[in-house]
Amino acid sequence: MTYQYSFKDCLQRAERITWRVEDLIGGDKKLDFSRPFMPESFARTLDLDFLNEAEQLKLNQIRGHAYLAIFGLVEEFILPFVLDHARPLVSAADYRARAFLEFASEEAKHIHLFRRFREEFLAGFGARCDVIGPPEDIARHVLSHPPLAVALLTLHIEWMTQRHYQESIKDDQRLDPQFKSLLLHHWMEEHQHAHLDTLMVHAIADGLSQAEIDAGIDAYVELGGFFDGGLEQQTALDLDALERAIGRTLTDAQREAFRPQQLQANRWTYLGSGMTHPRFLETLGQLSAPKRRAIEEAAAGFC
Repeated sequence: MTYQYSFKDCLQRAERITWRVEDLIGGDKKLDFSRPFMPESFARTLDLDFLNEAEQLKLNQIRGHAYLAIFGLVEEFILPFVLDHARPLVSAADYRARAFLEFASEEAKHIHLFRRFREEFLAGFGARCDVIGPPEDIARHVLSHPPLAVALLTLHIEWMTQRHYQESIKDDQRLDPQFKSLLLHHWMEEHQHAHLDTLMVHAIADGLSQAEIDAGIDAYVELGGFFDGGLEQQTALDLDALERAIGRTLTDAQREAFRPQQLQANRWTYLGSGMTHPRFLETLGQLSAPKRRAIEEAAAGFC
C-alpha cells in the first residue's frame, strides 16, 4: 500500500508541534462557565425545550466534561497498545520506532491534560459529574480483542477527533476560548496519530489472512457495541449530573424524553462521526470492501 506520508514524515511533523500541559490550563487560564463548551451539533441541548437557557448551558458543559473525560479514558488503552506495537521495532532504531514512541509520549501527555481539565472543571462547575469506567477495566476489555480490532478502533477515534475539530469546533465563535484551545492542541497531535495508525493498521493486516482480517473487523464492530452500551450509561450519568447542577428533578416524562435524545447525540459524537469519516472508510475498504459496506449501513443508526 502506498501513502502520501511515511513514518519519517509523521515524526518530523510531530517534532514541530511542541506544547506543554502547563501552558494550556491552570493559573490564569480559566474555563469560562458563562459560555458553551460543545458545538450544538454534538450537545443537542436546544431540542430539550423543558430546559431553560441556563439549564441547557449547564447540560452543554456537562457534555463537554464527559467529552474530554472519555478522551482521557480511551487514551488509557491506546497508550499501552502503541507501546506494545513499538516494542519489537526498538532494536531497528529507525523512523518507525521513533514515530511510535513519540505517538505514545503524546498520548501520555493527553491523559495528563484531560486529568488537569477535570480538576479545573469540577472546581469551577459546582456539581459532581461522573464518567463511565474505571478506565483500567475498559482498557483490559478492549485490549483482549485482536490487535487489528484495537488498531481500527484507535483509527476511528483519531479520524473522529479530526472531523470534530475541523467541521464543528474550529469556526464556532460561541464556544469558550479556553476549552477550544484544549481541543485545538489535542487535534494538532492527533492529526499525526491518524496517519501513523493508518500505517499500523496495514502493517498488522499484512501479516493476516483475509479470514483473519474479516474477524478483526468484526471484533472492531463488537467493540463499537461495547462502547454503545457505555454511552447509554454515560447518558444516565449526565442526566444525574444535570439534576444536581440545576437543583431540581426532572419529571418522569422529561427524563424519558432526555434519555433517547441525548443517547443519540452521544452516538453521533463518538460512533457515527468516526464510522462515517471518509478516510476511515477508505482504510476499511482497502481491507475488505464487503465489510466496509456493512459498517456504512450500520453507521446510519448512529447519525
